[in-house]
Amino acid sequence: MASPQSGVIMRDIGGTGNMEKIKIGISSCLLGSQVRFDGQHKHDRFITGTLGKYCEFIPICPEVECGLPVPREAMRLVGTIHEQRLVTNKTGVDHTDRMLNWASVRLEKLEKEEPVAFIFKSKSPSSGHRAVKVYKEDGNVVSRSGRGIFAQAFTERFPDIPVEDEGRLNDAVIRENFIETIFTMQRWRDVVRDGSPKELVNFHTRHKYALMAHSPEKLRQLGKIVSDAGGIERFGKQDKYREILGQTLAIKKNRKKTYNVLLHIVGYFKKNLSPEEKKELIAASERYHEETAPLIVPLTLINHYVMKYSQTYLEKQTFLNPHPIEMGLLNHV
Repeated sequence: MASPQSGVIMRDIGGTGNMEKIKIGISSCLLGSQVRFDGQHKHDRFITGTLGKYCEFIPICPEVECGLPVPREAMRLVGTIHEQRLVTNKTGVDHTDRMLNWASVRLEKLEKEEPVAFIFKSKSPSSGHRAVKVYKEDGNVVSRSGRGIFAQAFTERFPDIPVEDEGRLNDAVIRENFIETIFTMQRWRDVVRDGSPKELVNFHTRHKYALMAHSPEKLRQLGKIVSDAGGIERFGKQDKYREILGQTLAIKKNRKKTYNVLLHIVGYFKKNLSPEEKKELIAASERYHEETAPLIVPLTLINHYVMKYSQTYLEKQTFLNPHPIEMGLLNHV
């Protein structure tokens, strides 16, 4: 794999060759830029130190880019559950229209930059994706489920692009799911650029067990699209596949569904494993199911047997390597 400084190509996951660094839109303060209202930053070392090895960030600070200074008066969302305005805390200046006018231009430019996902600053009245406080005129909180003005404009413009607040990425399960999603969507974009039915079939085949862990029902829906991937309607089929793929990845994995996938894989080895090896693999899978071992434990065994018995089909399954092992994400889920 290339170093972060040596270009934009890195090793792909799941046996698909090389893949470009993943373009991620992000709130600038999370990269260490001193753009917050108080002149400070919210540098996130996981994002820059770990995720940054595999991603090319597109930094955006809505408040600064729409023309507000640093430092500046703090702002908040004011209004109702259904409609909010971006208003300064003390002087009551309404910056909503300024923000929206800037956002319409910036989002048009951002579309050309083709981000795979966006990481927002949590609880920000401009950039928070969820759980932003909304206040009444008298200063009392009317809701804790608001969304920042720019974040709302972004999700309306790009409803299919995965987004997350950086605060939620402190949760190991949410973090792993989000990063699996962005790697998967980057691989999907590589398939779309090719445009061939063969690549669509290959993509689906490589992601079978990964998608099963999210939703067996959605996997069946995707399978029906792939079974008729050829013909003049193939691009329309790709659009439909992309839509359901996004829906599938948005369904959170859990231990029960993942354990079911592990058992499917154990069954795939039925002609290879010795009784002792099968017992060992089932025991590791059960420890994961019982929450006494992380997912990396059974996956390490499976990857060992994949190499030992030359299982090329399983070797290409992204379920076994959804993201770079150096990230250590499977050690905590």
